[in-house]
Amino acid sequence: MKFVYNVTSMNKQTDIIKQILYRFTPILLILFTLISCEPFRSNTSPQTEAAVAGVSEPAPTLPQLPPTFQTALVNPLDTPHSYVDDTCRYLKNKWNPESAAPGTIVMVIRVGNIETSTATEPDDITQVNLIRTMQELKFQGFEAIKMKEFLAFIERNVKIPPRSVLVIQDGNYSAEHYDRYYRDYWNNWGWAVVNGWQSDSELPEALLRENIEMEYEGMVDHQAQGVTPGTTLSDESAKTVIARELQGAMDAFGYNYGKTPFAFIWPNGGFGQRPVEAARLLKYQLGFTANQRGPVMYNWIPLADEADPERPGYIPEGLINDPLMTLPRYQANEAFDAIDQVRAIGKEAAAYAEANKDVELNYYDVVCSETYGPIPTP
Repeated sequence: MKFVYNVTSMNKQTDIIKQILYRFTPILLILFTLISCEPFRSNTSPQTEAAVAGVSEPAPTLPQLPPTFQTALVNPLDTPHSYVDDTCRYLKNKWNPESAAPGTIVMVIRVGNIETSTATEPDDITQVNLIRTMQELKFQGFEAIKMKEFLAFIERNVKIPPRSVLVIQDGNYSAEHYDRYYRDYWNNWGWAVVNGWQSDSELPEALLRENIEMEYEGMVDHQAQGVTPGTTLSDESAKTVIARELQGAMDAFGYNYGKTPFAFIWPNGGFGQRPVEAARLLKYQLGFTANQRGPVMYNWIPLADEADPERPGYIPEGLINDPLMTLPRYQANEAFDAIDQVRAIGKEAAAYAEANKDVELNYYDVVCSETYGPIPTP
């Protein structure tokens, strides 16, 4: 009896399962039919599908920046050299409305001896011609700047007058010299003059004291020009000589003027790869040669990469690859004739920048804005 009971129980369970399958099978068939009618959707991206299929997606085309501004108003061998390696930073500084406008230009003038009558040496200028040059600069809208302003402009495009002039008086001179030749420009126009000061230990105490007073007054902005008269630095100079001129000037400035010079006026125009590298190690930020290449703009310095037989005294500086330590200067006695040229170069550069503004802003928006942020609007 027990055996019959178990079989009967099992038969009842089988019948129940059959009934359940019978009832739900049509429902399952309907669901499978509906699913089979839906289009197949994959989570795989089109790029992944293309890669699986062996098809490569073309890389996005980046906007092309225009070539560096060129001008026929400088010697063909004096080509513009840039020094801002970060293109995005350069463009943001260039087009920031708070920065110097494109085409802002600086004329750096080197003044040697000023003679009351006749100038006999190439570096000399007569008092009459100096007055004539300064008045013409003012008439054509130039304004004198100090070395600190020049550094901020040339490194970061900080705003300065659109036509600026940096007057550098080479050598050590008394207060009488500055009062005679520069005092009126300081009193009437607020024009200071930069002095390439040689920190000679044999200088008269009275001369040093007069220059310290003019430094504190603000009329004369002293920067370093070595320590030993007659020294010319080059790649042939001994390490001790290079150190003496560069480090010695820094030490003397700290003691006498209470400041650290950041510009070095290469004494007698001599420089080289080794002196430039040593100057950088000592934290000099600017260096000025005696080469007359042209004016300078932000990220635009005319330099030569090879010797010019027509100008044998000009040392090629381009291959040193440090434009800010090999900046050109105009000779004072040739500056008057170059003023129109400088003004025209700035005007050309401004027009060229405006013609390419949309292209550069588009490049910045595509390539730079995510990392550097948007360029401020006016």
